[in-house]
This record gives sequence, C-alpha cells and structure tokens, in this order.
Amino acid sequence: QVQLRESGGGLVQAGDSLRLSCAASGRTFSLYAMGWFRQAPGKEREFVAGISFSGGSTRYGDSVKGRFTLSKDNGNTTVNLQMNMLKPEDTAVYYCAAILGAGSGYQHWGQGTQVTVSS
Repeated sequence: QVQLRESGGGLVQAGDSLRLSCAASGRTFSLYAMGWFRQAPGKEREFVAGISFSGGSTRYGDSVKGRFTLSKDNGNTTVNLQMNMLKPEDTAVYYCAAILGAGSGYQHWGQGTQVTVSS
C-alpha cells in the first residue's frame, strides 16, 4: 500500500497562484502514475491532472488546461501541481491519487487539501 500526503492548499484571490504537493510513502517502488482530483461541495469528483512515472507524460482535465502544470521529482515519489490564474470555480478539496501497476486505475488516495479562490 502507498500513503499519500497533500500540502499547499489555502485561500487566495482570483488570478492568484498556488502550488500543491503530494508526497508518497510505503510501496513507492510500485508507483506507475500519480495525479490530482478535486471535489467541490455538491459536485462529483473531477479529474484534474495525472503524470506517468514511466515516460513522464501528462494529461489534464479540460477545465484546467493551460493554467495548471503537473510535475514530478527525480525520485518519482513526489508530484507538484502548479495552479495559475485561479478562478472561483477552482474552489474544491484537492485529492492526490496514485496508480500501482499499468493495468489499474487510481485506487490510492490522500486525505485532501482545501483550495478556496475568492472573487
């Protein structure tokens, strides 16, 4: 099992930037990919961004393309989500997630970190 710990959330104004980090521990040797999801009050969980540890390729949800950038550290145990040009609709709890093995989905989750963007 892999444990995930998010950090970097906070309260900002529209147009500001935040950087979220997620550190993985435990069976990190099995990590295939890591990513971020978010969930706003009364809304379904939404995919934000993901990065593969095999080739480093990234993908983003349509609502954050061009504004958010996902990167990983050299040891493949930490990912950073740089969020620029934040909008009030970005307000949500952001969850780090991990994939173990190429044939699986996101099955490991962090506790979440709150991001609030005011107008």
